[in-house]
Amino acid sequence: MIKRRLQKSVIDALGRFPAVALLGARQVGKTTLAKEIFNLKKVDGIYLDMERESDRNKVADPELYLTRHANKLVVIDEVQHRANLFPALRVLIDENRRPGRFLLLGSASPDLLHQSSESLAGRIKFLELTPFSLDEIKTFDPDNNRLWLRGGYPLSYMAENDADAFEWLDSFISTYLTRDIPQLGIHVPAIQLKRFFSMVAHTHGQLLNASKLASSLGVTSPTVSHYLQIFQDTYLLRTLQPWYSNLKKRLVKSPKIYLRDSGILHTLLNTHSIDALLGHPAAGASWEGFVIEQIISRLQPSTDYSFYRTAGGGEVDLILHQGTKVIAAIEIKLSLTPKCSRAMTEAMRDLGCDKGYIIYPGTESYPLSPTVLATSIHEMEQIPAIAPR
Repeated sequence: MIKRRLQKSVIDALGRFPAVALLGARQVGKTTLAKEIFNLKKVDGIYLDMERESDRNKVADPELYLTRHANKLVVIDEVQHRANLFPALRVLIDENRRPGRFLLLGSASPDLLHQSSESLAGRIKFLELTPFSLDEIKTFDPDNNRLWLRGGYPLSYMAENDADAFEWLDSFISTYLTRDIPQLGIHVPAIQLKRFFSMVAHTHGQLLNASKLASSLGVTSPTVSHYLQIFQDTYLLRTLQPWYSNLKKRLVKSPKIYLRDSGILHTLLNTHSIDALLGHPAAGASWEGFVIEQIISRLQPSTDYSFYRTAGGGEVDLILHQGTKVIAAIEIKLSLTPKCSRAMTEAMRDLGCDKGYIIYPGTESYPLSPTVLATSIHEMEQIPAIAPR
């Protein structure tokens, strides 16, 4: 059993909030974590799965059923299928604000579950469970190639071999498009979404060009925006926003797009071995997206992130900032001999940032200049605002 880093945060939140929502993509391990917390806390509780008809029938009248379990921890899985529960939960919580009453598991973002934020404001804590991260599997994967290639979905990462992992990932994508999306009330033909998903994979790590994607698909730019929002709201896609400031430079304003799980990316790119991946033109972009997800999953809550690019070509892959203060500039290189570029030095000067890092797949960290450190992916906690393992 791989211990999830979020476990302590969930337990702490249950001790402070009447309701905790544990959100994340399908098959990312939410149910397993919830059951592990049951065992650790040794609490009296019940588990309801909103994909099971018998459990949906139990909460046909939620107040009547849940009032009988007021002293238990009630876990409601796949809660996005019964968003109409939230007004009833608000009533029950206001009658008894005991912490740890409800643990809600969902595969859709708070924006998609808008009723929860409207009905349970001040009563609920949202937490996101990501696929496995490097700090969770460090004893299983010392060179991190397995996690990078297969991604962090438990059933992919723990598969017997790479072939089994990619067979599972292919099935996951198919099920997601043909079943999970329609169940959210989103009616877009699966074949259209699959084409779009594949196109996004081939533009992974690039600036979003909605017009080009729309032209290739034969749809409008607003339709492309709608598709992007679907994949974002279900935790499969990340749009990384550019840094905006009052710099006297023309800054790029388009976001960059990434598939959040490297295994899903490699499935769509048909790179099913580490050798095939390293020989693929998208290897560098894949590594960049993989590292960005590792960093974001460990950021302290007060820290935000963007990328920086000027119209003249100056660029930093990721900047970490607290308010308007940039605290770290990060470049990501798939090379064992990283070098500090002039573009990065100039960007750091423009940003007023005196701490730069080049993350690479080596095993040790060392200075490249007085202000830039070559940083092993295993030693990212040296970067400000990244939580230690």
